[in-house]
Amino acid sequence: MKDYFAHETAVIDEGCTIGKGTKIWHFSHIMPNCVLGEKCNIGQNVVVSPDVVLGNNVKVQNNVSIYTGVICEDDVFLGPSMVFTNVINPRSAVNRRDSYLKTTVKKGASIGANATIVCGHDIGEFAFVGAGAVVTKNVPDFALVVGNPSKQIGWVSEYGIRLHFDENGKAVCTESGQEYLLENNTVKRIK
Repeated sequence: MKDYFAHETAVIDEGCTIGKGTKIWHFSHIMPNCVLGEKCNIGQNVVVSPDVVLGNNVKVQNNVSIYTGVICEDDVFLGPSMVFTNVINPRSAVNRRDSYLKTTVKKGASIGANATIVCGHDIGEFAFVGAGAVVTKNVPDFALVVGNPSKQIGWVSEYGIRLHFDENGKAVCTESGQEYLLENNTVKRIK
């Protein structure tokens, strides 16, 4: 007995593992040997390519393609029509299936609508990639990046709230009350 929901128009290929409470909506295609964690939400018209791994509670909005080589850890948000790539120099006449570069989107990270993640670059824990950004290098934990090519313009909390650090390198999330420390261009939660 399956303990997930799949709309009647969704296609789920052989060898997939789909966690309890996951929902797969209209016209989405889950290709062979994917692993989808518990309580994921796969929006309309999503393609999850072979061997992709999604953690628990991953939210994939409409019109997203998650290509082979991508791993999304728990609590990742993928905004509408955002794009992953998996080959750095694709050519129609050249088969580069053995050249897929890996991309990991770490726990709690969010990627905004229409953003592009160029393959081989990881997105840090709780990082926030703004809508339309083009990521061409690794994004640190808690970093806020925007633009094309993306540039870091600040830091965010686990709640996605912009952090403002004092002269001692401390900041408090205005929504959660969580405290953060900025040291050596690295942010960590302290309470």
